[in-house]
Amino acid sequence: MATETLTLGKALNTGLRKALENDPKVVIMGEDVGKLGGVFRITDGLQKDFGDQRVIDTPLAESGIIGTAVGLAIRGFRPVCEIQFDGFVYPAYDQIVSQVAKMHYRSQGKVRIPMVIRIPYGGGIGAVEHHSESPEAYFAHTAGLKVVTCANPQDAYTMIQQAIASDDPIVFLEPKRRYWEKGPVELDAPLSEAYPLHSARVARAGTDATVLAYGPMVRTCLDAATAAAEDGRELEVIDLRTLSPLDLTAAYESVKRTGRCVVVHEAPGNLGLGSEIAARITEECFYSLESPVLRVTGFDTPYPASRVEEEYLPDLDRVLDAVDRTFGW
Repeated sequence: MATETLTLGKALNTGLRKALENDPKVVIMGEDVGKLGGVFRITDGLQKDFGDQRVIDTPLAESGIIGTAVGLAIRGFRPVCEIQFDGFVYPAYDQIVSQVAKMHYRSQGKVRIPMVIRIPYGGGIGAVEHHSESPEAYFAHTAGLKVVTCANPQDAYTMIQQAIASDDPIVFLEPKRRYWEKGPVELDAPLSEAYPLHSARVARAGTDATVLAYGPMVRTCLDAATAAAEDGRELEVIDLRTLSPLDLTAAYESVKRTGRCVVVHEAPGNLGLGSEIAARITEECFYSLESPVLRVTGFDTPYPASRVEEEYLPDLDRVLDAVDRTFGW
């Protein structure tokens, strides 16, 4: 089985290429995705190889991109829309919530919307306003949408193909500051044998406390677990991978063993995914918990200027501090 070391960004590019090869109904559309290859070069070389009828440079109009994709999806295509940055998705929010999420239900199951909306999200790249946001809760709260996020190159490669092959509309969140991180990718494994798209995974086994994360924070939590191990404390890190539907089966099993749980995400804490996860963990694992479920999140402010973003983003120290607090009860 062929295994290559790829960056997360290159793994996405390779997965998109394979989807285009395997299904002539797959089309990619977005701002600068063609000739330029995307602002992060995720679609680099695809227009050259597949033509401008399948890798389409669109006007700077996110609502138009999504609206056009809805029509294509109804007519049997599988559009993959790129929103150039997280903060640019809001002009398309009406289309996503009012059309993309509702069409299947509105038609009593007669109409499918097999489309993927790719959104680079999160901070940590020194960007300006509207370029470092974490909008996942808006979409996870919307019935009719599925929301997933990858955290490593292998998942990037397989999950983007699984999302495109799905008959449901999927918001595919890409942790942009992890685009350049490398990892092994099995390129020849059949998609049918890949890890399920809507399933969480244990990223590091441990016995003393459970840390739940997704997207860009998985690497942060793995680093925290490595640091904790030097002090003799073994943290179990679970990569949630799917935000809607949430898969907490592995989390429940873990918390019932460890008795302690910390949830980590970049988005602000108020009504973030961590709130829902903490509530479900408390309901399911109440008699196993040795302490309250704690959250480590971004602050309840607009995303700050890049010079102070490291003060805003959850880091290794804040994760370890929360773990320490779970042992103080």
